[in-house]
Amino acid sequence: MKLVVTGSDETMVKALKQADFQVTAAEEFSQEKMIENDSDGWLHVENGKMKLTLLNDEPSRAKAVQMQMMQALQGNEKNTPSIEGQYVYGDANTKGFDTFSPMLVSFFVFFFVFLIAGIALLKERTSGTLERLLATPIKRYEIVAGYVIGYGLFALVQTIIVVLYAVNVLDIVLVGSIWLVLLTNILVALVALSLGTLLSSFATSEFQMVQFIPLVIVPQVFFTGIFPLDGMSDWLQKFGKIMPLYYASDAMNGIMYKGFTINEVLLDLLILLAFAAVFITINIISLKKYRAL
Repeated sequence: MKLVVTGSDETMVKALKQADFQVTAAEEFSQEKMIENDSDGWLHVENGKMKLTLLNDEPSRAKAVQMQMMQALQGNEKNTPSIEGQYVYGDANTKGFDTFSPMLVSFFVFFFVFLIAGIALLKERTSGTLERLLATPIKRYEIVAGYVIGYGLFALVQTIIVVLYAVNVLDIVLVGSIWLVLLTNILVALVALSLGTLLSSFATSEFQMVQFIPLVIVPQVFFTGIFPLDGMSDWLQKFGKIMPLYYASDAMNGIMYKGFTINEVLLDLLILLAFAAVFITINIISLKKYRAL
């Protein structure tokens, strides 16, 4: 656990290091630097008073930092030290669910759009509608664009309903902009739509489409932050970065829990857009097995 200490003596720093803290002593510090350095906490000592600022991006980790530091200082001080606490994200009442509930919003948007769009296009193909369309002079990219726009409108409505229900009915924490939450999940829906229609071309029945769920959707759950990524091996952490929901969850957690602006989640949004563009392109290419042009 990383801890920055300002205004303390060497004895206190030594006690904290003995408690397995990675302690960095500094003359000046700020919450901005704390976020940049990914420090778990910042202990400031002034006139005999202690103030502990916790990052609190993971409430369970923040509580562990606080308890471990109290134990270290109790062994160093004659009297139990009085520490004033404050938080960069959330507060003392923040639960673990508050940090991963935003990720669940994107998961359900992705899940429903993927399944509904995939099964719908599968019906188009098995009923012969797609073959009749391909018998016309219409271009392959026009067919894909038509499906994406058509199903995209329904996915848009579905996404808005899921987001508004999560925020207003389930009362999921929302610190940032609701419009940015909607934008993020619209991109998630676009990725799910393009991926669902792509994989539907490899299925011959609705049952086979459902079988893609444990192959495509379930593995992504492990990389949404519900389970700590730091505890995973390096290759698994790298593998998680090819998952669309990894970036969706990162953006949603930043917006809804940390109050990030669009500039702070722009990279995640651009990557989601790139995923959608790649899947749509592969969709167009995959239609070659029905018609070359």
